[in-house]
Parts: sequence; C-alpha cells; structure tokens
Amino acid sequence: MIQTIQSQEVTLRYLIDNFGLQLVRNEQFFREWQDDLPEITDEEKELLNQVQLGYFNLLQNPPFLEDIVRMAIVDPILFIGKFFLYPYYIRSEKSINLELADQDVIIRGRIDTLVMKEQLWVMVIESKRAEFSIEAGLAQLLTYLLASSLTERPNYGLIVTGGSFIFVKLVKTEIPQYATSKMFAIRNPGNELFDVLRILKRLSQIAINS
Repeated sequence: MIQTIQSQEVTLRYLIDNFGLQLVRNEQFFREWQDDLPEITDEEKELLNQVQLGYFNLLQNPPFLEDIVRMAIVDPILFIGKFFLYPYYIRSEKSINLELADQDVIIRGRIDTLVMKEQLWVMVIESKRAEFSIEAGLAQLLTYLLASSLTERPNYGLIVTGGSFIFVKLVKTEIPQYATSKMFAIRNPGNELFDVLRILKRLSQIAINS
C-alpha cells in the first residue's frame, strides 16, 4: 500500500535518512549568490524602496500571512525583475510528487511560486508568514528541488518569510548536496532587497545558460 506524505510534514531528518541529503558548508560550493552579480537600475531601486516601505506598513497591521507575503513582497520583486515577461513565466501552486520507490512512499506538495522558462525550472520560491523562521520552510523547499526532473545542472530556490530571504542551491548527484546563502533582511540598514533582486537575476541567467 502506497503511503502519502504532505511536503509540509517533511523534516530535514527525513530527507537525510531517505535521500542521503547532505549540507555542504564549503563556501566554494555556492558562489553564485556572490560572484558576477548584475547591477540594477535606479528605477528598480526606487521600486524596491517602495516594497520595503510597504513591508513596514504591513507589520503595523497584522496578521502578516503567507498570501500577503506573496502579494506584497514576492510578486513585486518578480515584477520589478521582469520575471513576468518573456522568456519567463510564473506558475503558482504547482503540484509535485516525489517518490520513494523502494518504500512505496509519495511526497506530495504545491510549490508557492515557480519561475519557468519553457519547461525549465528557473527558481522555486517558498513563502512563509512573517513570524515563521527560515528553517520552517527549508525542508519543504528542498523537497521541491529534489522533485525537479533536472539532474544535469544545479537547482535553485528562495525562502521568503516576511522580511527575511535565503537562497538555496541543490545539486542532484548520487548523494544530493545543498547549501544556502547568507540571510538577507528588509530590516537591515539600507535596502537588502537590492541584493535579493541582483541574485535572482544572476541565478536565472545561470539556469537559462546551463
């Protein structure tokens, strides 16, 4: 009999025990979020400043739920970065199945936001309500990246919890390995949404050119 598990119930321990998932802490493994980042325009910076102001306004009017995080934070960043325009397109609530054939187990879930080019997964984005930590979405995002059919190149994802952002890289070798970027936060001095957009653009370029 096949057992079904929902992706939000999956833990890092489960992925380690059943897929051999390994965390790589060597910073050379995931240099893409630091190296050769494109510049962004003054217009993009001004729009991102408005997103930042909107975030602080929302904090004063809770609850700051997942749908609001997507509408007020994720969607505007994707719009400013032109990810709604050709050659990209966006899918929301895309269903995935990840099978453990030897154990008759299927993990099912829905990706919050998926940036695509043709059939290529460019970026998987998982949004969580503001009071959740990044760790609350990590296992779920890694599950989605493991479900990607792409094995010849790295898979990239982004976790957004209100005002915090962290990028994830997964390489699907025989033993899947992953690493994360540093955490970016809207509350930090300046506007770290500038960095978030630059990294999104860089990783999308790598995904398309791979």
